[in-house]
Amino acid sequence: MKKFLTYKIPSIYSISILGAVVVILTGYTAFKAGEIRGRYEAINEKKANKAQFKKRLYGARKINNDKFKSNPIFNTIADHYKITDVQGLISVKTSKDLENKRKELIHFLWGNSSLPISKLPRKININFYDKRYKLLYEDSLEKIDHVLVEMEYNLQSNIYHFIPKLNNGRLVIFHQGHGGDFVKNIVLIDSLLKSGYSVAGFCMPLLGLNNKPKIRDPRFGLLKLTSHNHIKFLKPEKGHHIKYFLEPIVVFLNYASHKYKDISMIGISGGAWTATLVTAVDNRILHSFPVAGSYPIFLRSNSRRDWGDYEQTVPELYRTCNYLELYILGSYGKGRSQLQVINRYDPCCFAGIKWKTYYSVLKDISEKMDEMDWDLFLDESHSSHMISEETQSIILSILNKSK
Repeated sequence: MKKFLTYKIPSIYSISILGAVVVILTGYTAFKAGEIRGRYEAINEKKANKAQFKKRLYGARKINNDKFKSNPIFNTIADHYKITDVQGLISVKTSKDLENKRKELIHFLWGNSSLPISKLPRKININFYDKRYKLLYEDSLEKIDHVLVEMEYNLQSNIYHFIPKLNNGRLVIFHQGHGGDFVKNIVLIDSLLKSGYSVAGFCMPLLGLNNKPKIRDPRFGLLKLTSHNHIKFLKPEKGHHIKYFLEPIVVFLNYASHKYKDISMIGISGGAWTATLVTAVDNRILHSFPVAGSYPIFLRSNSRRDWGDYEQTVPELYRTCNYLELYILGSYGKGRSQLQVINRYDPCCFAGIKWKTYYSVLKDISEKMDEMDWDLFLDESHSSHMISEETQSIILSILNKSK
């Protein structure tokens, strides 16, 4: 063909035609290369997304130096923490004491003798789509229902009800705490969905997906609620403003609990604190796993890192029911259990070995009291404020065995 063109047509035209052919062939090759490269980049992007997806949960800092391990914060208990009579702080001795303490706590929070079990969510959006969970839709997720709970002062809680493709009829509440949006623990959510569990994702008031309303107070004026420190200015018609941290979970369970064989709860940081309180008042939650969420008040004194946020040290609340009693209530009842998780090398809070001051006392009560199952796991696998891969594995093992 080249010979024919060269022989029949003058060379200048031959060159032009050949040039045009080259351009066309080059363009086509570039087009195909671009198409292939686009596909390749799309595949790589998907792989990168999945890699990032994995890192969101498992991006823990490893323990790799003796200097860090020998830090006294993580390895010693100051003498003044050893003075407190832990047993003397616990006022509940019998099952009747526990039932009375639960009623006392409910009355403190809601101003009634029982939970607000008749209250239901304001709105439920079935088959709600959130593109951030695209990879889950492709894998383990059947659908998301968006549930809106509204409280006094226009405080709203936006809850995602994740339904798995393979449903085992069991629900796990996941509470993100001060970290904001529960999408940060998307890998944990995916792992639960793959195991057949539905998941209810919660954020703390004013954080994550939740709103930051403005209120008018006759004594303080116009306030925009942006911090948990602001919640202390709220005066509910009944009960105490701390209930706003717990009520979304109670109301969600009013709507959803009948759909499931059993209900468990996992919380990190402020979500773990929430799990500790809500399981003390709502025994519909059987198994709870508060991770890096609290220490008793006496272990917080003289420790800036452990003192915690406003809601963690409200005197009138913890005089009604202190942390040790909350741990007991959260693990008491037929078929119920609580595993408190301490990240030993947590850079945020509630780390180290101060838990040893109360462990034997609570463990002894747990073993002697019928229908109580409390324990503690010390996670030494990382140095981050998170739910580690090791802790997640233990939680899933406990849940799967409790079928």
